[in-house]
Amino acid sequence: MKLAIVQDELIRKGGAEQVVLSFHKAFPEAPIYTLAYNRDKTYAEFKNCNIITSWFNKFVHDAHNLKRFFFPFGIMAMQQLKVKGYDVILQSTTHCAKYVDTEPNALIITYCHTPFRLAWRPNSYGEISSSKGLKRQLYSLVVNILKKIDKKSALKTDWFITNAKEVVPRIEEAYQPQNPITIINPPVKCSNFYISDKIPEYYLVVSRLESYKKVDLVIEAFNKMPEKKLLVVGKGSMKKQLRALANTNITFAEGLNAEELSKAYAESKALIFPQHEDYGITPLEANASGRPVIAYGKGGVIDTMIPYNNNAMQATALFFENQHVDDISSAITQFEELSFDPEFIREHAKRFDEIHFVKHIQEFVKRKFNESKSIKTANH
Repeated sequence: MKLAIVQDELIRKGGAEQVVLSFHKAFPEAPIYTLAYNRDKTYAEFKNCNIITSWFNKFVHDAHNLKRFFFPFGIMAMQQLKVKGYDVILQSTTHCAKYVDTEPNALIITYCHTPFRLAWRPNSYGEISSSKGLKRQLYSLVVNILKKIDKKSALKTDWFITNAKEVVPRIEEAYQPQNPITIINPPVKCSNFYISDKIPEYYLVVSRLESYKKVDLVIEAFNKMPEKKLLVVGKGSMKKQLRALANTNITFAEGLNAEELSKAYAESKALIFPQHEDYGITPLEANASGRPVIAYGKGGVIDTMIPYNNNAMQATALFFENQHVDDISSAITQFEELSFDPEFIREHAKRFDEIHFVKHIQEFVKRKFNESKSIKTANH
């Protein structure tokens, strides 16, 4: 079985990139095809992989320019990237990995983190939902073109895998897949994290600093609690705005290496997770460090966390109901009255360890490949 891996792009650090590293562990001989690659902006482990990029890589090496030039140049570049001579194409995608040029007889397995947000949920972008007149018409034209391209490319997929229950109906609505969708939860690398004996002094946020991540709500909550410390780890388009909003009890960090990040988790009181995510790796990273999570109780955390229900020693998270500053403040006040068990929390995280993910992906791919071989043999 000759297999190739395809990823949208490799110019940042995030959950999708970690999934591709796990794909590489599952199939270490497979090359990784991608729109663009920046070895200094994504995970260092990719330096040991055979990475093949599109011509787009000659001009774009960062997320800002990728967004600027993706339509139409990134789309064109991915459509012209030939991924041929393989029995199986294993794709990790939210947008353009599906667009590559493949052979018609290749078995295509798509790990879809979510359907292309710009095409299928354009109004989730503030600049689109608030646009008017000619600008609105131009956005509508682009979105309609993207939808057609995205749907046509998705039709090539034989089997869809996704990360959480919440994403399944979105994929069904957008792509009408020909086969049932399989859920394989993304992995947490428990070996990268540890339980610390140090008495924690601060709460932690690990997130891209974008509006939909709701980090501003956490900052506003801690502005009202100056006696409590908050560490915010991450970068993004709202970095300056959030730093200007924060009082002196709030500190920021970015560009942490693996050791520094694991230390930040291990020595925190809890991870605060205010956003609505389809899945969310950071809560599991906190759990792998023996630390509980204070989370907005919607989305992927419902699948991965054990919420507090009168027994904190058998819980991994405390949920709050609304994405409001007061709800976050109240949850923190409640949290400080509870005692969680770090060993129980870490044992729970091990259920989602990378070793299980790699095994599930290997088994799924090999099973589907053997099934497709049997069907082709029977047809001949």
